[in-house]
Amino acid sequence: MYKDKELAIRPVEGRDLSRLWELIYKDEAPEWKKWDAPYFPHESIPFETYMETATDLINKDNFWVITVDENVCGIVSYYYEDAECKWLEFGIVIHEGQNWAKGIGTRALKLWINHLFESLDIRRVGLTTWSGNERMIRVGEKLGMRLEGRIRQVRFYEGNYYDSIRMGILREEWNAISK
Repeated sequence: MYKDKELAIRPVEGRDLSRLWELIYKDEAPEWKKWDAPYFPHESIPFETYMETATDLINKDNFWVITVDENVCGIVSYYYEDAECKWLEFGIVIHEGQNWAKGIGTRALKLWINHLFESLDIRRVGLTTWSGNERMIRVGEKLGMRLEGRIRQVRFYEGNYYDSIRMGILREEWNAISK
C-alpha cells in the first residue's frame, strides 16, 4: 500500500469486489467510459457473471484500487506492451464524476509510478490516451511525462477523429523530479 494523506493505492481485496462491479460493470454506459477509450465498446455484466472470475483480481500485481478515506473510487493498472523489452504502460480510471478535477488521479499516479519504479526492473513507464482526453494529457504533463508520439486521426468517436497520444517518463527523469 502507498498513501498520500487520505488517498491510498493498494492491491484489490475481497471486500472490494462488489464495489468494483458497481463502478465498472453495473451500468451499460457509465460516464467514465466517455473518457477512457470511448471508441472501444463497453458492456455491463451481471453481478453473478462478474463474480465467476472476480476473485482473480485479488492481490494482482498489475491492478490495484484507489481509495479516498478507504472508499474505492478507481483503479490503477499496468501491462507490458512488450514484456521481453520491458516496455510497460499504465492506466488509471477514476470512475465517478464527483471525484474528477480534484487531483486524485495525479496523486494516485504519482504513488503508482513510484511503486512501479521501486518494484519492477524497468527503465520507462508510459501511458496511451487520446487527444479528446485533455485532462489525462495534463496529468501526464504534471507528472513530468513527455509526449513521445502522436498518431494522428486514428481514434473515431461520435463522428470525429482524434489522435492517439503516447507519453512516457524514464526512471532517471522520475528520480530527478520526485525526490
